[in-house]
Amino acid sequence: MPLRRNDEEYAGEGLRTLALAYKNLDEAEFQQWRERHHEASTALEDREEKLDAIYEEIEKDLVLIGATAVEDKLQDGVPQTIEQLAKADIKIWVLTGDKQETAENIGYSCNMLREEMTEVFIIAADTAEGVKEELVNARKKMSPDSPEEPPFLKSRLRGQKPQVVLDEKSNGEYGLVINGHSLAYGLQKDLQLELLRTACMCQTVICCRVTPLQKAQVVELVKKYKKAVTLAIGDGANDVSMIKAAHIGVGISGQEGMQAVLSSDFSFAQFRYLQRLLLVHGHWSYLRMCKFLCYFFYKNFSFTFVHFWYGFFCGFSAQTVYDEWFITMYNLVYTALPIIGLSLFDQDVNDRWSMQYPQLYAPGQKNQYFNKMAFVRILLHSCYSSLILFFIPYAAMQDTVRDDGKDIADYQSFALLAQTCLLVVVNVQLGLDTYYWTAVNHFFLWGSLSVFFAVTFTMYSNGMFLIFTSSFPFIGTARNSLNQPNVWLTIFLTTLLCVLPVVALRFLLIQLRPTINDKVRYKVRQAKAVLPPPPRRFPRRRISTRRSGYAFSHARGYGDLVTSGRFLRRPVKTRPALFPLVESPLAENSPQTYRSIGEGAQSS
Repeated sequence: MPLRRNDEEYAGEGLRTLALAYKNLDEAEFQQWRERHHEASTALEDREEKLDAIYEEIEKDLVLIGATAVEDKLQDGVPQTIEQLAKADIKIWVLTGDKQETAENIGYSCNMLREEMTEVFIIAADTAEGVKEELVNARKKMSPDSPEEPPFLKSRLRGQKPQVVLDEKSNGEYGLVINGHSLAYGLQKDLQLELLRTACMCQTVICCRVTPLQKAQVVELVKKYKKAVTLAIGDGANDVSMIKAAHIGVGISGQEGMQAVLSSDFSFAQFRYLQRLLLVHGHWSYLRMCKFLCYFFYKNFSFTFVHFWYGFFCGFSAQTVYDEWFITMYNLVYTALPIIGLSLFDQDVNDRWSMQYPQLYAPGQKNQYFNKMAFVRILLHSCYSSLILFFIPYAAMQDTVRDDGKDIADYQSFALLAQTCLLVVVNVQLGLDTYYWTAVNHFFLWGSLSVFFAVTFTMYSNGMFLIFTSSFPFIGTARNSLNQPNVWLTIFLTTLLCVLPVVALRFLLIQLRPTINDKVRYKVRQAKAVLPPPPRRFPRRRISTRRSGYAFSHARGYGDLVTSGRFLRRPVKTRPALFPLVESPLAENSPQTYRSIGEGAQSS
């Protein structure tokens, strides 16, 4: 009993305890047990039950020697990292093999369990009925109006059974602690939905005394019934199954080997690095991916819809509105590099602001930047842009003549004007979508436009026509069209009509319905607008010098004083003793004094 009491005290302090015991076995008894163990380990049916019985047989009547308690100290920054991730609305579940007392102590030290919580539920029943009763009672306390059947997300496909369990509201902050025996019953088919509903209503979930298989089963349960992305992080071989079961596996390289690192998608040395991985790089990655998809659909829909409007004028004869070479190089050369630069370098705020405001991670969880509504908006935007890109150049070129009176309203001139307007508009739209400008972004954007004009003038030149007559029929179109002021005015007007509604709509949305991203970027601009305090200027010390009066007056000056050197001598000053003790021989016999430079020179 004293040893058990000490063991519980050590576990309550957060120490990892281990009981040591032994049993004397003779050779014959061990050989018999070994044969039975071999038979059980090679059995084709009920292997686990037979092995449990064999282990239970050998682990009886042990003589207890003592117990050990080892401090398993948390890494630096673990409580702060968990707190930041909780602010980002990331649900954190702890799956550990420690005892319940140790797990609770770790939960409080990591700020996962707090004293101000409404209640912390302990699930520790030994039967399936008891576990169900405790889970139902906990759920009813958190939400008295909770229905008996779990609420499912309705499937839009007729005949398909819904699989996603909706979140339920709770009337406070709660925590849940469940041990391995109760978790084994909770993971059964008839109780797993009840376990999932109750756990998801709690702010913190701690599963203690769990096996590696149970860790993987908990992850699989969340993946199956929740519309969420799971991330598992561990540092030992017992976490490998959990890391492999999650959508994203993270391994910590530490003292427990490299098994977790070798089985993971990402690996680092400290748990606190997870904060930067999610809140900075995860946030930037989602933003860049959504911008890439939106821009990719926009530029290709605008490119294609112009062909659709042109079909009404060419009798749907499959004639292209653009030059064939422009169609070939549109996605391959002209618009490839700018979107790559945006996808690699763009960021709404820098890493310091991303760490300061973890709420910026929330839009990615809610799919705010790219969803079905966003796709519809892109489709409508592309349709509007294609109307402007086709009909404005068409109206401008219909009855237009050159400065010398010649007609330029031909198919080749219209095709060149339409493709030039398209490329300028999509690049300006990309510039509006770019938050973070770098030298690479500028080089890709302006370089793509420069390459377009260089290639256009080259392919529409006389030399290319003479060499490849059938491949480059647009001879002289570029130099005859792009030297007219009305052509450039048409390009400017088309770009303005395409971009102006986008700018106006974004301005109204920022003013009326700002997102968390808009609010943080506004704070960043305010912080940059505040001028730093001016540097403090210290007054320059004026050095006064004494001069002799012989050079300036006939009266007797300070020559004798200067030559005597008496003005350099100063009285000896005493400093307070460094040792205040009176009995110190150094303080009694050696008073601390200092002398001026001149005095030291005379004494020498």
